[in-house]
Amino acid sequence: MSLSNLLVGETAVVTGSNRGIGKLIVETFAANGASVWACARKETPEFVAFLTEISAKYSVQTRALYFDLTDELSIKESLKTLLTEKVKVDILVNNAGVAHGGLLQMTSINTIREVFEINFFSQILVTQLISKLMMKNKSGSVINMASVAGIDSYPGYSAYGSSKAALIGATKTLSKELAPYNIRVNAVAPGLTETDMATQMEEKAKDSMVGDSAMKRLGQPQEIANVVLFLASDQSSFVNGQVLRVDGGM
Repeated sequence: MSLSNLLVGETAVVTGSNRGIGKLIVETFAANGASVWACARKETPEFVAFLTEISAKYSVQTRALYFDLTDELSIKESLKTLLTEKVKVDILVNNAGVAHGGLLQMTSINTIREVFEINFFSQILVTQLISKLMMKNKSGSVINMASVAGIDSYPGYSAYGSSKAALIGATKTLSKELAPYNIRVNAVAPGLTETDMATQMEEKAKDSMVGDSAMKRLGQPQEIANVVLFLASDQSSFVNGQVLRVDGGM
């Protein structure tokens, strides 16, 4: 983990912080000087220990927020803490999400609704709430975790891919709505990355996606986190409304 001062004095909110890419984003932000509000569905000893370790290692403040992405009231009540404590939020990373694979004819409408609830509607609600804080300060950077599945078409990704395509559409629209407040909105679209999602895939499907990549390998969570860091920092101060693919060349 390389140390720099890209985010010194900044405060970030990161959803889906308890594993995979989200966990690496929290540490990468902390290594670059940011205070982090790390969001997860529920408290666990492992998550608490992780945040304690990160705070001590990088001498920054990390605090947890817990809410269920399928529960609107839970989201609002938890994020109210930021308003109550008058937190100046500089960065929002909508990283939380759920993976789903299945042909359309074998996927129930209820399942599709659940995927959209987590991957799209909850992300929009979080952005509504956090962007209000950013608008008061007339600055901010919002990074949405999209996917190449939201850009390209793959059999079996009708629910997941469509939810990510919706998030990409919202990213581009919000980038224009929030630009007058000096708030940038961008998205990162990873290819297949070495996370739990990859291990849960059928080997044939995984091999096919790896084969489609020019670099012929899975991405590493740190490689995704590095791009998120770029979009969060002033290094990308004129980047807005973009979807950055991190897929090894597909």
